[in-house]
Formats: sequence, C-alpha cells, structure tokens
Amino acid sequence: MNMLIIYTHPNHKSLSYAFLQEVIQGSKENSAIKEVKVLDLYEEQFNPVLVFNETKRRRNMHSEPSLALYREQLTWADKIVFVYPIWWGRPPAMLMGYIDQMFASDFAYKDTGGLLPEGLLKGKSVVCISSMKGPRFYPLLWLNNAHKVLMRKALFNYVGIKKVKFFEFGSMESSKGRHEQKLKKINAYFRTVSQ
Repeated sequence: MNMLIIYTHPNHKSLSYAFLQEVIQGSKENSAIKEVKVLDLYEEQFNPVLVFNETKRRRNMHSEPSLALYREQLTWADKIVFVYPIWWGRPPAMLMGYIDQMFASDFAYKDTGGLLPEGLLKGKSVVCISSMKGPRFYPLLWLNNAHKVLMRKALFNYVGIKKVKFFEFGSMESSKGRHEQKLKKINAYFRTVSQ
C-alpha cells in the first residue's frame, strides 16, 4: 500500500506536527505500508488561490501543468491521510485551496449528465486527523457535524472514495486534553492499518 500524507499546519512545533510524526512512525512498523510520501502544504508553499481568466479555465484544471506533480501523488496513493487543525469549524484555507484545485472534474470525477458524477478515485481510502480547541462534541452538537459532512459526503464520496476514517480530537489547547494518549492512539492505528 502506498500512502500519501497531506499535512496542513504552518508550525512544526504544533500538535498537528506531532500527529504527523506519529503517523510516520507507526507506518514504518506496518508491513502493509510499502511507501510513505509527505506533502507539507505550507513548506511546499502551495498556492491555494484559484485563478480563472481568459487563458486559465476551470474546465481545464485537470490538466493544469503546475499541478501535475500533485495529481501524480494522488494517483499513486492507495491511502490518503490528511493531518490538519479545525479552525472556525472547518479545515484551514490552505487545505481547502488544495482540495479546490486537485479534486477537479476529469481527474477526480467525471460528469455523467445524471444526478451524481462518476468518481474517478475509487478504490482509495482516506484518514482525516484533526484537532481543535473546542470540546469533542462541539462539531456534532453545535455545527451539525459540518466538518465530517463536508469531507465525507461533499468531497470524498463525490469522487468515489467510500472508505473514510476520522480522528477528530477536541480540547487540544487544554492541559487536560490527554495529548499523549491521543498521539499513541494514532501511532497504534497506523502500525496495524491495512487498506
């Protein structure tokens, strides 16, 4: 199994970065994982800004030359792991800009003329590891699970990815957030996960 980790946090001293390290470490001990690649969107200086004009059309985004390497990474990966904080009830704008550009028509899905498109990323699986300041049940009780609905239904299911796992950790700015326990949980998951 090939695994692509998409890390989205500007600070390498953050809890998100600690989660990234546990994903990598756990994966090294998993014989089912053949190779791991990490895409650090901030370090990469990925440009999240969409530009459409007379020469750059949205319908051509699937073949945009500047995004070719990122398309190759997504095509190569069997499992895609997203590591990011939750800010204002959703992933960071940097990650959303990546999603806007990479999950494009004729690459991630194909319009069929029907109600739903044909997902072109079938067979892949996704893990989302996110952390937030608010309590764990805040997204469910206050936001109607908007984050998970956005990621699972509006994005991954739409492009054909049906196997989606969430680790959504709350109270992460609290001294009672049980950080070590949660880091160990991520490490243990990636030591044993299969497709």
